[in-house]
Amino acid sequence: MSTPQAEQIKILRDRSDMLTTARNFFLQRNILEVDCPLITQAASIDAHIDLIKVLDEQGTRYLHSSPEYGMKRLLSEGIGDIYQLGHVFRHGEQSLKHNPEFMMAEWYRLNISFEQMIEETVEFIRLFIGDLPFHIISYRDLFLKYTSLDYLHATHQELYNYLTTHEVIPYPGIELEGRDALLNLILGSLIEPQLGKNELCVLAYYPSSQAALAKTCQRGDETAAERFEIYYKGVELANGYHELTNSTEQRQRFIESNAFRLQLGKETLPIDELFLKALEKGLPDCCGVAVGFDRLMMLRHNRNNIADVIPFAWDIA
Repeated sequence: MSTPQAEQIKILRDRSDMLTTARNFFLQRNILEVDCPLITQAASIDAHIDLIKVLDEQGTRYLHSSPEYGMKRLLSEGIGDIYQLGHVFRHGEQSLKHNPEFMMAEWYRLNISFEQMIEETVEFIRLFIGDLPFHIISYRDLFLKYTSLDYLHATHQELYNYLTTHEVIPYPGIELEGRDALLNLILGSLIEPQLGKNELCVLAYYPSSQAALAKTCQRGDETAAERFEIYYKGVELANGYHELTNSTEQRQRFIESNAFRLQLGKETLPIDELFLKALEKGLPDCCGVAVGFDRLMMLRHNRNNIADVIPFAWDIA
């Protein structure tokens, strides 16, 4: 930590209090705490998330980037509403807002609507930063509001030109990554810093190509993913889904993500067959969300460096 010692201790004591507060939030809602392993045989497959490998006599294993697959295996066994509050790991993610090891609150709720899951996530975030108002805006409306571009119909060249005319130079090779890479760069560099200035901004209904593990739905002429993220002061705090339950579609998404990883010059990752078997057995209709605990602590204590709100940053752990 980079703050004076007395301030460090104050923040760490409050961190302990907030861990208790978070657990009480779930206890009051009869959401059961679970404890899935940190090290897994298979991997969470995402083209843009790289994992930390663990080598032992049985071969390569991985520090998980989320307990999601294990939690869904428990859901398929009928455990009911669950949460996990623990550490997750992502290779190479180190900056003022990132530490390769960080604390995440992740939970899954049965028999709850997509909109109700958004509202519950907002309630959780308010524990840390106060009773702020919130508003929901669709991904498509967000782009229309901030860029006047209809992402659904904008051409690759129009998206590229928008970046360059706003003095954002696309990184080498972005042309090979397709439209989503351009959309992500516009969102991350030009729109996100403006979100949630005086309220929580809930960005919902992402492009179906960015569904990840979410179900899709039809909204007018658009097939959208039932996915949401929540921002405050330009900081992404939460990522939630109406969860995909179709094992065949999920396998295909894994295959496509691995193909994209190869296109990006990355290695493929092993598919978690036990997770897919759980989907085949029957994952109940549910919504899930992951919330960055450390980022909430940063906002709570008006810090711009994640190292100020954790006991030891990666470079001194």
